Amino acid sequence: MSIFLGSWLASVCVAAAVFCTDIRRRHLSFRRTAGWNLLGLLDMVALALAFAFAAASVVLLMPVLLLRHAIPLDTQEAWRIGAYIVIGAFLWGEGRRQVQLQRPRGLVFAEGLVLAGTYSFIELLFFSPAESTAEKYGFILSVVVGAIVIATVVPPFVKGREEHRILERIAQQGEFVQPEWVPPTPECPNPERWHMLDAQSAELEVLDFLKSLILLLKPELIVETGTFIGHSALMMAEALETNGIGRIVTIEYDAAVFKKAKENIDASKLRRRIEYRNGSSLEQTIDGAIDILYSDSDVNIREQEVRKFLPQIRPGGLVLIHDASSHFKVVRAAALRLEQEGLLSVVLLSSPRGLCMAQKRSGRR
Repeated sequence: MSIFLGSWLASVCVAAAVFCTDIRRRHLSFRRTAGWNLLGLLDMVALALAFAFAAASVVLLMPVLLLRHAIPLDTQEAWRIGAYIVIGAFLWGEGRRQVQLQRPRGLVFAEGLVLAGTYSFIELLFFSPAESTAEKYGFILSVVVGAIVIATVVPPFVKGREEHRILERIAQQGEFVQPEWVPPTPECPNPERWHMLDAQSAELEVLDFLKSLILLLKPELIVETGTFIGHSALMMAEALETNGIGRIVTIEYDAAVFKKAKENIDASKLRRRIEYRNGSSLEQTIDGAIDILYSDSDVNIREQEVRKFLPQIRPGGLVLIHDASSHFKVVRAAALRLEQEGLLSVVLLSSPRGLCMAQKRSGRR
């Protein structure tokens, strides 16, 4: 009886530890309702249970381990430990992607049902083939329910816009710093060393770089495409304010996103340095010579933006194109194509999402 009590206590303690850790990384709190919902709660419970099952199996395996002085790989508990550690690690990674808004709520719960049901059915066939048909169907039901949840939550998520999901999260929980979301690339194998507020605003280190660049170059006119909610525009405007000269024209296509950007900019002390516009960057007319063009809009029109504004860029002016890593192939290919045509001289900086820093060749001395 004591071994089963020990397994129960171990599973409860591990589940509680994992659950509380998951709450912290999701920036939730028991003291406020913001950010909580049923699907998110089920996701956290599924993750906690995966590690709880592994912990319980470890305790149940201890008598055999002490008797044999070796890990008994032929036992049901040993298989279960390995399976649920792997399942738990996978669900933990999926939960991290959820925090970064790359996965829909409910998906971790659904994937947990599918993986646990599949493994339990395999375990049943190997270790308890004489179990009742009803129990076997119970595992199949777990897989079916998980598949139904996946089919329910994934299509709306795929059809929705990431920008609007970020706005929703900001409205519920505000913003918080987290590791960069993009996968490793050959030029940036450790993206987790960089930081972000969200998956649409540039990495915090890139924002700092933009500010330093403007402090160095003292531009009079910056054109930014893709305002999003205004982080980069405000950072560049802060540098302009320090310089005592210069202005930014920033353009955002999405009306809902533009509304939030306008609120953020209007609430700052830098409004006089920023002219914001709602519309397509390809339809805008900018008066004056451009010192810096910062292209950070839809990846599919970056090349068109550069070609449109390139004649207005001063000799020696800069073209900065965000999302130019090998992960975003369309932007990187566009930058290299512009270089091959002799329009730009390109340097590809190896940040997680990539930053192309270029200078137009014509007029350069």
